Formats: sequence, C-alpha cells, structure tokens
Amino acid sequence: MEDPTLERSFRGHKDTVSSVVFNSNMKQVISGSLDGSIMLWNFRPQLRAYKFAGHKDAVCSLDFSPDTGLLASGSKDRTVRLWLPTVEGKSSVIKAHSGTVRSVKFSQDGKFLLTASDDKTVKIWSVKNQKFQCTLSGHSNWVRSAEFSPDQRLAVSGGDDKVVRVWDIQASKCIQTYDNSAGMVNCVTFMPNGTCVAAGTSENAIQVIDLRTNSLIQHYVGHRGAINSITCHPSGNFLLSTS
Repeated sequence: MEDPTLERSFRGHKDTVSSVVFNSNMKQVISGSLDGSIMLWNFRPQLRAYKFAGHKDAVCSLDFSPDTGLLASGSKDRTVRLWLPTVEGKSSVIKAHSGTVRSVKFSQDGKFLLTASDDKTVKIWSVKNQKFQCTLSGHSNWVRSAEFSPDQRLAVSGGDDKVVRVWDIQASKCIQTYDNSAGMVNCVTFMPNGTCVAAGTSENAIQVIDLRTNSLIQHYVGHRGAINSITCHPSGNFLLSTS
C-alpha cells in the first residue's frame, strides 16, 4: 500500500476546526469551527465553498445522515441545528440542553439523533418532527461523547466523570457502567458487532470493553497526549485514533 498523499486542502475558517464529515455523495466535505460557522467544501475546484451561519458560538460537533440527507451540528450556544447541506443553507434549531452540546450522532436509519452535553445529560430526539424523546441521566460531569449501537437498541456515553455508561434506549435507563481508571472519557464508539465499545481517554489510553462481561479486554497506550477521537473500521479489525 502506498503512503497517502494530500489531495486538497481547504482554507476559510477563522478559528480552530472542531469537526469534519463527508457528505455521503462523496463530492463534498463539511467542517465546523470554533468561529461558529459551518463550511461546505466542494471537491471540484471550480465550485465555491458555502458558509452556513446560524450558531451564536463555537460549533463543537457535526454528523451527517445519509438516509435523510441532513447535517446535525452541536454548539457551545447550547443548541442543535439540523441543516440541508445545499446552497441555501437552511436550518432549523433545536433548543437542546442547558450546557454546551459536545456531541451529535444520528442513528443508522437517520430517524433519531443523540446529543451529549456539559449539562451532564444525553438526550434523544426524533428527526422527522424534531421532537424531544427522552433524557438519559446519570453522569456526574460533562458528557463529551455518545453514540447509538448498530442495532439502535443501546447507546453508549462517556465524559469527565471517568465513567462509560451503556443505556437501554427503550427503557431510558442505564444498564451498565464502567469506571475508567485511565482518565476522563473524551470519546466512545461501538464496535460493528455491537458487543464491545471503545473509549479514548485524557490519559492517552484507548480501552475496549466487552459489554457481555462488563470487563476491559484491550488497553492501548501509544499516543503522547489525550485521545480526542476514535472510530472503528467496518470490519471490526481496526481502530483509528487521533490525539
């Protein structure tokens, strides 16, 4: 396999870029920034970028739903916005939390949205009518990351209380906790088979937890700084992490 080469770079934000996602058409990439804006970049150089304005503070997280064609953004202004990633840049606002919204994630079918916040809660929303469904309460500090399981029956979350929590969505309750000795939990993700979750921590560690036994099965230390994102390859054989 050849080393990767730079295809294109995009410049336009006035502050730190906090999140990037692909449009599922693979013709655009979308970025969110601490400058409060969202930029849609076209791969074809002759097409100009689009700037979406609406948030009143830093954009912390983005997610794109290929099923609905919607883009979700979470912000320090305590709101979530749902955008149509077109030239008009139309959006609707969801007044979601009483603290910064650190994470937004669609369910795989695009019907629901999971949000995590500094108000110590995780919330679930119906995308179609943009209505609140339920609050998942239990964390004792900021919640930095949350994600649906592949079958959408469960959700996982992690935060500054150093705890990974697994939630039964239908019952709206926590069914498993894992106290993380390797620091605050900055990011969590389900493995594709849904039986394990991976967590990235402030103490430079990545941990894989088996939900069937509620036990740590893998522990990786290689980065020299806090882990800020992790994602799993669809095969389940690889984890990608940034620090």
